[in-house]
Amino acid sequence: MRPLPSHSASARVNRHRADWRGWKFMWPFAVVFVFVFIVPIVYAVYISFFQKRMVGGTRFVGVDNYVRLFQDPNFWSSVGRVALFTVVQVPIMLFLAAALALALDSMKLHGAKFFRISTFLPYAVPAVVSTMIWGFMYGAKYGLVGSLNDLLGTDLDVLAPSVLLASIGNIVTWEFTGYNMLIFYSSLSTIPHSLYEAASIDGASEWQIIRRIKLPELKGSLAITVIFSIIGSFQLFNEPSIMENMVPGNAITTYYTPNMYAYNLSFSGNQSNYAAALAIVMAVITMAIAYAVQLNSMKEQMK
Repeated sequence: MRPLPSHSASARVNRHRADWRGWKFMWPFAVVFVFVFIVPIVYAVYISFFQKRMVGGTRFVGVDNYVRLFQDPNFWSSVGRVALFTVVQVPIMLFLAAALALALDSMKLHGAKFFRISTFLPYAVPAVVSTMIWGFMYGAKYGLVGSLNDLLGTDLDVLAPSVLLASIGNIVTWEFTGYNMLIFYSSLSTIPHSLYEAASIDGASEWQIIRRIKLPELKGSLAITVIFSIIGSFQLFNEPSIMENMVPGNAITTYYTPNMYAYNLSFSGNQSNYAAALAIVMAVITMAIAYAVQLNSMKEQMK
């Protein structure tokens, strides 16, 4: 009688056959990602090479929209404004977020749970509501600032064109400091407290523990928060758009930020092709800055 072949001998594995089981789980997300993210970008790039004209309809113009954009003083004015906003507001916000995270992690703060929730709560408030609240508080005639002026006999106006960007920065800082604080705090939570106890036994002060142990641990989360903050700053739209009717005069123009400029060009100026070119250029600028920050962070972590 011939022996029956063993199971191991009869089982053959086709190493050249593709395994699509992973794609079966991934395809719902992939479909949504393609239609929600990839297709709109491709379409925006496509229409940026066309131009609507009164006579002749929509015509292919090549890179004329991009050439016009780089010569547009309104565009560069808006880019310079959000660049200044980013350089000033982001460091202040992240410094406050890191300070709050360190205070929570010190375990010397009374009512830490309430403090953590109350700090994060502004992030849960919609940007429209937050801007309206602060806009009414900023009012020199009807708001909190106006009441303080009547009480103190001053003439403070935080909605003046010279300080308007700082007032908007204060709103954004109030909104997102708690969000960034939680990122920092979650990073600090991974450090074992036995390490702090060992450092204290060795005679390290609280400042030395922060400098030698806690701050190096924040490098990774700092890169993430910087990238997110830069992207958010270059997308500034809600706050100045809502405050446009609250600010006296013409302090907030239609090109106050690049997003406002693109919005007004597309929906008010009937120049969707030019607005698409603006959006593509801003996306490239934002990605380049974010990528540079990421590369610098990777170099710092490798030291």
